[in-house]
Amino acid sequence: MTIPALEFSHVTLSRGGHDVLRDVSFKVPQGSFVGVLGANGAGKTTLFRGILGLEAPGAGTILFEGRKVRRGNSAAGYMPQMRNMPGGQLSGLSMVEAAYRGQVPGLPWGGRKGRAAAEAALAAVDALSLAHRPVATLSGGQRQRLLLAQVLLDDPSLLLLDEPMASLDPARMSDTVTRIHTLARKRNMTVLLSAHDINPLLGFMDYVLYLAGGKALLGPVREVITSETLTALYGAPVEVLKVGQRLFVVAEGGGGLFQSHDCTGHHHNASL
Repeated sequence: MTIPALEFSHVTLSRGGHDVLRDVSFKVPQGSFVGVLGANGAGKTTLFRGILGLEAPGAGTILFEGRKVRRGNSAAGYMPQMRNMPGGQLSGLSMVEAAYRGQVPGLPWGGRKGRAAAEAALAAVDALSLAHRPVATLSGGQRQRLLLAQVLLDDPSLLLLDEPMASLDPARMSDTVTRIHTLARKRNMTVLLSAHDINPLLGFMDYVLYLAGGKALLGPVREVITSETLTALYGAPVEVLKVGQRLFVVAEGGGGLFQSHDCTGHHHNASL
């Protein structure tokens, strides 16, 4: 029997003195591409911190490839939400190399092996053209590629990507998801990608992990993203509308939980 990439068993995770996720259980098969969805404050970042061993469960167990999670596991690559990147005058290559084996960002001391690893990571995300350009001159999408290259340096088996499409326009969103999906399939990596908007992920996800009200539900899109399922998860009326190849998830009173983006540019068939 294949060991799951991740297994949560009755896990409770807390931040700031209150439970963000309570009694959560699910299993993520190896090699899966999972969209992690939920409104602001639903617990997406807390979930990732638990997997990385940065937040100890108040109850339950988290297993990564059959073993309890631990801090500093290089087999789990983490890409945080993009903020201002340090070292704006560093080249793209130096910025990526700085993350080699846990180096401090801005201090590219990886030596010959570190430089070779950084070049290979840049090639993997089609970013060799950025190697000698100052980070400060790069666009948001180009900086995202540098961050993704950093995550690949230690050849992880699990990618945790926290809002990698934030602040990107729809075309760049599509490019980003396509690139990540292709890399994951090529390297047989498991991916958990958090997002506010489901539409750029349609046709790429094997599963969706939906977080709401301290609870979590993992399953295929057609089973999880339904009016009945989300209403039960939220404990309040939720309506799911499908218009063409776009999905709208609407809370009681007409408040949209997701913004819609056109998915017709994807190379996979979007289906429910």
